[in-house]
This record gives sequence, C-alpha cells and structure tokens, in this order.
Amino acid sequence: MRVSVRSVQRWRRTWDEGGPRALRSQGPASLPRLSQEQFAQLEAELAKGPAAHGWEDQRWTLARVKTVIGRRFHLTYTIQGVRKLLVRNGWSCQVPARRAIERDDDAVAGWAREVWPCAEGSRR
Repeated sequence: MRVSVRSVQRWRRTWDEGGPRALRSQGPASLPRLSQEQFAQLEAELAKGPAAHGWEDQRWTLARVKTVIGRRFHLTYTIQGVRKLLVRNGWSCQVPARRAIERDDDAVAGWAREVWPCAEGSRR
C-alpha cells in the first residue's frame, strides 16, 4: 500500500483509542483563508468586471481572480486554490463563445444548408 510503518502505527493507536470513528476524516487541514464576508467583497469586485481592474477584455481567468485577491486582501492563492475557492462558493467555469462582431447569422445559416460534394461522400 506504500504507507510508512509510522503511519500504520499511528492509525492503529488511534483505532485502539477511539475505534473506527476516530479514523474518519477531520476535514481540511486549514480553514478557508477568505471569510464569507471577504468572499462577498470579492464577488462585488468581480461584478465590476475586468475592465475596472485594468484588463482590456471582459474575461475573468483564474490568474486574474488570483491577482484581484492579492491586491484586495493581500493574500496569496495558487491557481488551483482560486479554482477550489470559486467552486466551493458555487461558481463554475464558463468558456466564452468566440464570435466576430461582424458575424452575419443569416449568411452563416445559408452556408450551413448548402450541400458540398465532399459532404455527400463523393471525394475527389
């Protein structure tokens, strides 16, 4: 099982003292570093948009959220820590739909309906 002898001894001692319930997980080793009040402040900052924080486009990335946390709360998070923080508080990953501003949906729909020779199976 690739476990050290010391760990097995510690688990055995814990089992002897408290039974199987004593071996249950005690939860994460540390508390979340942002309190609920601070996370509410972070959400307010994120609601202002990336432009309010100096970025030109309107995409929030984990790296940008990490930067906002550092600037606002003077805390250092890893990228994965930011992801876990957001997921734990009900946020999800969104991938922006990339569409040209000049896009003509009617013209695109017309292209999609045309039958191309290679689409019918006759390849040249």
